[in-house]
Amino acid sequence: MTDISDHTRTNYTRFIDNHMIPWFGQMTVSDRGAKITRDHVSRWVLDLRHGRSGPLHPPGTVRRSYAPKTIANLHGLLYSILQSAVEADPSLRDSNPCAHTRLPKGNDTEDDEVFLEPGEYALLKTHVRPDAADIIEALVSTGLRWGEVTALQPRDFTFASKRPTLRVQRAWKRRGEGGTFLGAPKTKKSRRTLVLTSAQVKLFQRLCKGRQPTDLVFTAPGGGAWHSGVFHAHRWKPALDAANAAGLTKRPRIHDLRHTHASWLIAGRVPLPVIQARLGHESITTTVDRYGHLLESSDDEVVAAVEWAMSAAATERDFSEAA
Repeated sequence: MTDISDHTRTNYTRFIDNHMIPWFGQMTVSDRGAKITRDHVSRWVLDLRHGRSGPLHPPGTVRRSYAPKTIANLHGLLYSILQSAVEADPSLRDSNPCAHTRLPKGNDTEDDEVFLEPGEYALLKTHVRPDAADIIEALVSTGLRWGEVTALQPRDFTFASKRPTLRVQRAWKRRGEGGTFLGAPKTKKSRRTLVLTSAQVKLFQRLCKGRQPTDLVFTAPGGGAWHSGVFHAHRWKPALDAANAAGLTKRPRIHDLRHTHASWLIAGRVPLPVIQARLGHESITTTVDRYGHLLESSDDEVVAAVEWAMSAAATERDFSEAA
């Protein structure tokens, strides 16, 4: 694969070593010899789901069960490997045994994302330490990813215009051997421009004051970039614990501030294509799949629009018949 980062390549290699080799290590991707069949793939999926070890695991190996989403990700990687064999040479393999696997479904009652109401966010914010309040405010008010907001620099802002904006031009990336570096955003659509509210302009102008164009806007107390693990352990988790003790019933992740931002836009009747562009989703399908269930609040508008159109059509028909 030529379009992935070193960090992703390292992860894929680890997934293969830990979650595929113990099941398929003595098999071949071709149709010759000990080939991988649909039955092998199905048994592998079931073993992952129920925490069972593979045929090549050492005796006594203890495995944990995996969630449907994790299994789907691993299955997708295996599918890609075998599909490469199919596409490389039809005589090597003429079909993909992963093509028709029935994967486990998630719990319909389980909500992967947590959406905060404005009042719930206000409660949480009162328990955030002062040196973390600005970054929390920026995350929830822009919908940027952690790696994007912590990579912001003064040169990314345009304040002296009729409509102030923020341009997402870089994000923190992980190296394959460990560590991070500033690189391009996640996808082409992630390189985007966001309009700013007057409150955001005041926030970012204050943060940019006295900084050089290429300085980081958000820095840790000791200087330098915030580390996500440090921020979570020493800023986010203590704030959540205090907010929960004060009555907050939800336990959002930092990334859920992005979901919260999207839910507020939907509640404000912002069209999904606009939300897609603001969040930097590569496809509108991603936006619909993730936030479509929040559109129930628009049912009244849908009913009104359909009734108006049908009423207008009926009036036009009656007029034509009378003529």
